Amino acid sequence: MRDRNVQRTSVTKSAHTYPLTFEDKEITLIGTAHVSRESADLVGRVIEEEKPDTVCVELCPSRYQAITQKDRWQNTDLVKVIRGKKAFLLLSNLMLAYFQKKIGQKFGIKPGEEMLRAIQVAEATGAQIHLADRDIRTTLSRTWRLMGLWTRIKLLAQFLTSPGAWDDIKEEDIEKMKEMDVLETVLSEIGKAFPEIRRVLIDERDQYLAHEIRTAPGKKIVAVVGAGHVPGVQRYWDMPVDMDMLTQIPPKSTLFRFLKWGLPTLIVGLIIFGFFTAGMAAGTHMIKWWVLANAILAGLGAAIALGHPLTVLSAIIASPLTSLNPMIAAGWVSGLVEALVGKPKVRDFESLSEDISSLKGFWKNKITRILLVVAFTNVGSALGTFVAIPLILQAFA
Repeated sequence: MRDRNVQRTSVTKSAHTYPLTFEDKEITLIGTAHVSRESADLVGRVIEEEKPDTVCVELCPSRYQAITQKDRWQNTDLVKVIRGKKAFLLLSNLMLAYFQKKIGQKFGIKPGEEMLRAIQVAEATGAQIHLADRDIRTTLSRTWRLMGLWTRIKLLAQFLTSPGAWDDIKEEDIEKMKEMDVLETVLSEIGKAFPEIRRVLIDERDQYLAHEIRTAPGKKIVAVVGAGHVPGVQRYWDMPVDMDMLTQIPPKSTLFRFLKWGLPTLIVGLIIFGFFTAGMAAGTHMIKWWVLANAILAGLGAAIALGHPLTVLSAIIASPLTSLNPMIAAGWVSGLVEALVGKPKVRDFESLSEDISSLKGFWKNKITRILLVVAFTNVGSALGTFVAIPLILQAFA
């Protein structure tokens, strides 16, 4: 008993460990930086000292597989991903991995190494592993659905302009991320700029993590979470959590439903109206600009993604038609064509984790190139629709 008390004292003295209780459970919460070598060492040391019944990690099943199964990508069915409308979700996931990987490369540590260390030490000590985080697909879907259009634009702009910032990050900056006052400042800034993102990525997951950690099996538990979640987990620790709400995918916005169904109806209506009121020449003029605007910009999107010539051609042909059909997107067509003509090989799956360590690698790897083809073709097609509208209206003049 004396030895255990000594060990407990040494653990709780750490600046990044927080003792908690729930009913008859004794819980040690560890706040980590996801690309910190010091965090990985702390996690291993605490678990070895505490010898808990259960180790909770801030991972969902898909992220758990991502860091424990090296060949997971070899089983990915890209055609199924595209048909299931999950290409953008997968690309977003890979982009998030890219940002962490860039920082990790700078300091010679793998992103998520503290989670991997927690899993390895838990297995070595016979502790049960409990995945405490919400499914990443649910989190990303809720984030995107709950964001407004302007927030989405600002977020995408920030992603595109942030790569150069990594050169200014120092290792002591990563360690400072674990200090409470710095974290509160960072979260406050996120809340001001992107309130929807803060609510879903931080506040909701704080609630989810608090519930999963306090209800994990066993009486002695060590929980490993990102330092940014520690204040929130503590805040929600004794509060009831609505898990049904946290795992629900919100319906698409009214604006999205209008754009999906109302816009194609409006375009078709304008063209028909043009034929009857302005004559054959005006109607033909409207169709011409509709086809050109959609075809050129969708084809340009596929070309920017370095799609195969047949892929670019498929985007050009499909876009004017798919833009009028809410059930099909031009990017799905071009993505499927790219998957068929590009034919990703085993080596593309094997090198994926390495290729996404640079933006150039996203275009080099055939798998991520297919996802980029889907995304850029859809963006080009969407832009083509909005460019075509004023061109179509010129016919009435």
